[in-house]
Order: sequence, then structure tokens, then C-alpha cells
Amino acid sequence: MSAMHRASGLWWLPVTVLVVALDQWTKALVVRHIVYHGVVRLLPVLDLTLTYNSGAAFSFLAEESGWQRWLFTALALAVAVLITLYLWRLDARRQGLLCLALSLIMGGAIGNLIDRLRIGHVVDFVLAHWHGAYFPAFNLADSAITVGAVLLLIDVWRERGARVG
Repeated sequence: MSAMHRASGLWWLPVTVLVVALDQWTKALVVRHIVYHGVVRLLPVLDLTLTYNSGAAFSFLAEESGWQRWLFTALALAVAVLITLYLWRLDARRQGLLCLALSLIMGGAIGNLIDRLRIGHVVDFVLAHWHGAYFPAFNLADSAITVGAVLLLIDVWRERGARVG
């Protein structure tokens, strides 16, 4: 099939839009209904809480003077542009898993980017824990990035297996 007649990976952009919308909606709900550092127990290993993160994953660089906000903003913008360009080149049907993975990653990056630009930090609210050990709080955007990264690894593994086999 010629490049003119194939559906580009941009066909998957509604996934990105859905991730951004759900991320912003869940963050707004948490900010509206949970006090800062308040805790709502959902399961014995899962709570909702309201925290703010001016850094990156695991609060990396959160204690810096503010320059990190612009670094992570530039990084998110670059990721979004590069993923969009890459999706445009992909075949939406034949490379669906890769397109889905990249769309999830871009949606997560944009969701957190909106927080950084709008309020200067990222809203985190999911708190997983086990026997007194707590995982850093995260949000739906972070989850989308993580799931996208796992799907990306699965796609690479499948592609590699197809070339070897």
C-alpha cells in the first residue's frame, strides 16, 4: 500500500486527547475534593492524596529553585513534537501497538505539561503502599507514560522476535 493510501499513525491522536482530558479531569476532582496531604483510603494498599511535584518522576529536582519547570516544559514540548512527527510516518494499522504506546506517552507528557504551565507544578494523587513502604505519589498522566513505555518495550521485543524468527 502506498504512503498516500495508508492511514498514518496520527489516526491514534484521539488516544492522546483522551489521556489529557482524563488526566486533567481527575486532577481537578482531587484538587476540589481532597485537602493538601489529606488521605482517602481506597484499598489497604492504595490511597488518594493531594500532593504537588515541581520536579520530575520521583520528585527528581523538585527542591531546585524553579529552573526545572522550564527544563521539563521544554522536554515535554520536544517529546510531543517528535512523537507527532514520528506518528505521521507510521502505519496506523500495521504498527498499531507502537502508535498506541507513543500516543499514551505523548498524552501523559502533555497532561503534566499543562499543570506545569498553568500552576507551576504537577498534581499527584495516587499513593500506593505496602507494609509501610510508600511509592511516590503519581497521577493518570504518569500512568499513561508508564503503560506507553511498557507497550513500547513489548513492541520492540515483538519486532525483534519477528526479525529473528
